Amino acid sequence: MNEIKSNKENTIFNISAIILCIIFLFPLYWMISSSLKNELEIFKTPISYIPHEITFNAYSEQVRDDYNIFRNFSNSIIISLSSTLISVALSIPAAYALARFKFKGRKLFILSFLITQMLPTSLILTPLFIIFKSLNLYNTYMAPAIADATIAIPFSVLILRTYFITIPKELDDASRIDGCNSFTSFIRIMVPMALPGVIVSIVFSLLFAWSDLIFALTFINNQDMWPVTSGVFNFMQRYGTQWNNVMAFGVVSVIPVILLFVFLQRYIISGLTNGAVKG
Repeated sequence: MNEIKSNKENTIFNISAIILCIIFLFPLYWMISSSLKNELEIFKTPISYIPHEITFNAYSEQVRDDYNIFRNFSNSIIISLSSTLISVALSIPAAYALARFKFKGRKLFILSFLITQMLPTSLILTPLFIIFKSLNLYNTYMAPAIADATIAIPFSVLILRTYFITIPKELDDASRIDGCNSFTSFIRIMVPMALPGVIVSIVFSLLFAWSDLIFALTFINNQDMWPVTSGVFNFMQRYGTQWNNVMAFGVVSVIPVILLFVFLQRYIISGLTNGAVKG
């Protein structure tokens, strides 16, 4: 009887998971489907969920002589990698210190990271703009990279801190016996053991920077330096709202994100679940 009940519950859970998967993946399917239609079929009634005549003109439009999506891709890569390097280099030692060392004001530091996650992005645009102007960073790749890092660092610190807490403190003592100091123990033992959490930090830092729009539009005035997200608006301003072209632009933009999750999903799941054991 219990086995029959268990099978029914598994069936219900599986069906629910399939329905949720269809709901969440439908926008992605609709974006791909629309990118393969012509402009007339997109607005046709009744709605066609499958393209009647597949065309790749929307993709070829993105490599015009006067406009090339690969330039936006290279800009996004530069900004995303720079932001990730900054956020990871600062968040890993900060998370380790908050997890391992007891000092006055530690709880206040942790609370400050939580508060920064609640602040709207628009609230920090003006002070960051003034800072970047005074440092001659305005209209450079480093301006949005640093701004994106300010969003990624609090998240990475909170994730990595809980992950470092789960690592037994006896390993620190064992490394001292083997002759390691605090720094070498951190580099050779703690960081490798926290690798799943570090990968989660890297992935989400990349995603924050890759999907950024407001920082790029605010801190970069040169359209040739705009990333992929800003390139969508640039494309629409130049050629109007051609939805098949816009959808094709979106498909190309999300390909790196999908590949990132496909190849690193094992580390992402492990890092998030292990880091959530203790707080």
